[in-house]
Amino acid sequence: MSSTTLSKNAGSIMRKYNLYRTRSARRPMPGMTRAFSPVAALVALALAGGSPGPAAAQRPVHGRLFPPEELGLLEGPDRDAWQKPEQIMDALGIADGNVVADLGAGGGWFTIRLARRVGPNGRVYAEDIQPQMIESISRRVQREGLPNVTTVLGTPSDPRLPPGQVDAVLIVDTYSEMEDPVALLRNVRQALSPKGRIGIVDFTLEGGGPGPRLDERVDAERVIRDAEAAGLHLVKRETFLRYQYLLIFGR
Repeated sequence: MSSTTLSKNAGSIMRKYNLYRTRSARRPMPGMTRAFSPVAALVALALAGGSPGPAAAQRPVHGRLFPPEELGLLEGPDRDAWQKPEQIMDALGIADGNVVADLGAGGGWFTIRLARRVGPNGRVYAEDIQPQMIESISRRVQREGLPNVTTVLGTPSDPRLPPGQVDAVLIVDTYSEMEDPVALLRNVRQALSPKGRIGIVDFTLEGGGPGPRLDERVDAERVIRDAEAAGLHLVKRETFLRYQYLLIFGR
């Protein structure tokens, strides 16, 4: 096959792949998982002119943001039961008067729980990089009467948190959406107070229960390597979540 023909075939497959991702790559309702799609493997085959190796075929695709119009999928009535927000906050030592941050806050499901935990003397920075999410959180905290929440429109590499002031940062169910997690974590590290902690919660590779497709999940060991590259160290790995891991990091 000539290089011109190969290039045309690759372009055609890539267009179909992008259309497929736009229409079907959405996070499922809690309690559902989706099967791995072979489309990414076809793209790699066309571009490389050969068969993809096992590592390439299993590599997750990251950086695709959750669509704001589907926030309702994240508000299932059973989420409190499997997410265990109170235990997560306990594990991070979040208490009255703390300054905390909810990164990739989405519609604010965790934000309002953090705000109630830290109370009127505390502060919650609800950060997201999508303006629609920030608008949704603003409406929610106003409706809930939570003046201790400050919304922050961040960037993919910088959450724009105040340096050296944050006692705990939560990154829940969003790690796979990060374009450059090491750069982001470096900036998060700068925001931590001397004894500040970062808690990263995401879905395990075992499957079952709620969460995204298996090929969209990030292994806990990969998160640990990223965090270490950002100058953080693992303090504790919690195991009380049935479908997820909780990794706690310090400076």
